[in-house]
Amino acid sequence: MKHPITTAVSMAAITALSIGALAACGSGSGSAGKGKVYYLNFKPEAADQWTALAKEYTKETGVEVKVQTAASNTYPQTLKSELAKSEAPTLFQVNGVADYQNWKRYTADMKDTEPYRQLEDKSMALTDDGKVVGVPYVVESYGLIYNKSILDKYIATDGAKIKNVDDIDNFDTLKAVADDMQAKKDQLGIKGAFTSAGFDSSSDWRFKTQLADNPLYFEFRDDKVTEQPATIKGTYLPQFKQIFDLYLTDSTCPRTQISSKTGDDANSEFALGQAAFYQNGTWAWPDMQKAGVKANNVGMMPIYMGVKGEENQGLNTNSEAYWSINSKASDADRKATENFLKWVITSKAGINAISKDMGLTTPFKSFGKVKSDNPLVRAEVAYQNSGKEAVSTRPTAMIPSEEWKNQLGSAMLEYAQGTGDWDAVKTAFVDGWKTEYEASH
Repeated sequence: MKHPITTAVSMAAITALSIGALAACGSGSGSAGKGKVYYLNFKPEAADQWTALAKEYTKETGVEVKVQTAASNTYPQTLKSELAKSEAPTLFQVNGVADYQNWKRYTADMKDTEPYRQLEDKSMALTDDGKVVGVPYVVESYGLIYNKSILDKYIATDGAKIKNVDDIDNFDTLKAVADDMQAKKDQLGIKGAFTSAGFDSSSDWRFKTQLADNPLYFEFRDDKVTEQPATIKGTYLPQFKQIFDLYLTDSTCPRTQISSKTGDDANSEFALGQAAFYQNGTWAWPDMQKAGVKANNVGMMPIYMGVKGEENQGLNTNSEAYWSINSKASDADRKATENFLKWVITSKAGINAISKDMGLTTPFKSFGKVKSDNPLVRAEVAYQNSGKEAVSTRPTAMIPSEEWKNQLGSAMLEYAQGTGDWDAVKTAFVDGWKTEYEASH
């Protein structure tokens, strides 16, 4: 899979972001003997699986492993609070280059750890001044998840705009199909072509962050941007508007109701066959499966928004979730954490938990022969093997602040509800970036 924007990390142009003083406390317990492990997990959807894996490791080794999972959208605040405690996490997650600046004085060098040694592509690691300060542990992709049965039923209707789902390889075709499906929704037994574009906090990240990655990616690709820029132009905002408008128009609910729609609503709508398309990613499969979705009935295609040459576009692909080991933990606890990570990525129990129970794709050599049961991961692999251009999510890791996302999301919601206009979205996107960059530098 081709990545025009490199995944190698350069820190030269990014100065430190201040988040206030954090107490320089280590995880003092376990300073002798085997040490202890405390993992602050980022992913609520994998909380149970990590807890089970920790118990298995403790059963095998006798080493205590504590797993705490931050609530959805609260990780930065939770990590800040936990790092200030005497019993601080020994293992935590850093989300990309900009986020690293918040936690850099808590990151130990991982150059001699098994996760770094097992990386298929060591350029993916997060590095700073010759040190490996973070190792990516998951490669995730997202796009438009689709219901195969609904698409097949649509294709069989009179006047269908496509003969095969593979015919959808650009925005114009996607729009023609979605519009036609919306017009035939009673015939198809659906409520809309797309699940609700909820702007509840459990769902708005799909649009103010993940969908926003597309206009950022293509602008950065064209302008050969590889480090966090002080300003952006918003070159692809017209295309961003096109796809967002489509989500709103051909939906299961009126656009005036999206403020109250949740991530669970969208998942349920898709699982119940009320919509054909659902913007989400490989990580969503466990929740979809719990809701009754069958693996042989789903596929995933890129998010087309009208960019020239997009028929050669792949899925949005993310490798910006890094494990970091707390440099302020005791020697024994750091060593215990390194040993735990080695077991996680090389043992049968660890590999099965990561690839099957959590449904994740990893960048490690030790997972080379693993075939995932996750149908969205299989779609991801198919696009990787196709040679199409992956839409890297590196740009979203360069977003200058959470406030930029929040302001963009607010403007998008106002626009959707008819209480604001698209110019406000442009202002939040372009001017907001400059404002937040200056505030953080």
